[in-house]
Amino acid sequence: MVQKNNTKTILITRFSAVGDIAMTIPLLYSLSETYPAHRFIFVSRERFGQFFINKPQNLDFIGINTANYKGLHGLYRLYRELSELKPDAFADLHDVLRTKILRTYFRLFSRTEVAYIDKGRKEKRQLIKPNNKNKSALKSTFERYCDVFTRLNMPFTPDFSSLFGNGKGDIDDLSATIPPKGNDHWIGIAPFARHNGKIYPLDKMEKVVELLSGREHIKLIFFGNGPKEEKTINNWCSRYPNTISFIGKSNFNGELRLISRLDAMVCMDSANMHMASLAGTPAISIWGATSPLAGFLGWKQDKEDCIELPLECRPCSIFGNKPCRFGDYRCMDIPPQTIADKIIHKTEQNKNR
Repeated sequence: MVQKNNTKTILITRFSAVGDIAMTIPLLYSLSETYPAHRFIFVSRERFGQFFINKPQNLDFIGINTANYKGLHGLYRLYRELSELKPDAFADLHDVLRTKILRTYFRLFSRTEVAYIDKGRKEKRQLIKPNNKNKSALKSTFERYCDVFTRLNMPFTPDFSSLFGNGKGDIDDLSATIPPKGNDHWIGIAPFARHNGKIYPLDKMEKVVELLSGREHIKLIFFGNGPKEEKTINNWCSRYPNTISFIGKSNFNGELRLISRLDAMVCMDSANMHMASLAGTPAISIWGATSPLAGFLGWKQDKEDCIELPLECRPCSIFGNKPCRFGDYRCMDIPPQTIADKIIHKTEQNKNR
């Protein structure tokens, strides 16, 4: 049903994971600005609302607790609640069982126009086959998100630089943890990831910290989550100068504001790469079992800032959740000096701009 003034309400869903949610934002902001007469409603987990800083006025966020909508009956209840918004179209950016059921309810009971993401599962399986010699780049996740809206007759050209526009996030409320920047280069380091295949060995990362921490005008700021990661970082901070732990000091919103102030973010193929992208900060990303070829490189991040080894066995996993078939994660045997040199080069580049 077309509403007055030819405006439409578009319902959009993506429930997890953190990095995938972050990857939707450059597209959602660009889409909303391209079609200012339409209303776009993004439905996801409650905590992801913190990402939507300085959002367009016609883009709304609805946060839900998915535990309250389990099974067919729970999803039907969610459908009934969301159907009160009277959406003209349903864009499924997730394409998992939950969203397949939800979009089916909208299509059958409300006659809502539906489009969903093609994740390219077949070509991704082919990419990680051990005997695959054709290591070609696949379509990016950003392109796949855009395709969904093209199928809903809303083509657009993404145009996004940062959640903070041409400026930086306000970090005055973080002054108890983060001292004034002065002439320092702020380097964020996020050494963790969800799966082992994505994590640069912590003993090697500690060596990177050692190589950098003694340099003049370098301040290392660590990001992570949970007591185990915090314990590791606190140990490093107690041993090396010019280091600060930001673990547990703020939420996503605070992290994004601080990341916008960094000169570079050192990270894995992880959510922190995508958070850096949202803040307009260059990410020096370390890749092991996974690869940028699969289409998950952060928004406007430079392929030249990806550190990876040219091994025939790579990539062996799309998400980094498969154990190394050799048992040694040789894909992460990257010299710490290589990473330290890349970081120093990047900060020098930024200084000379």
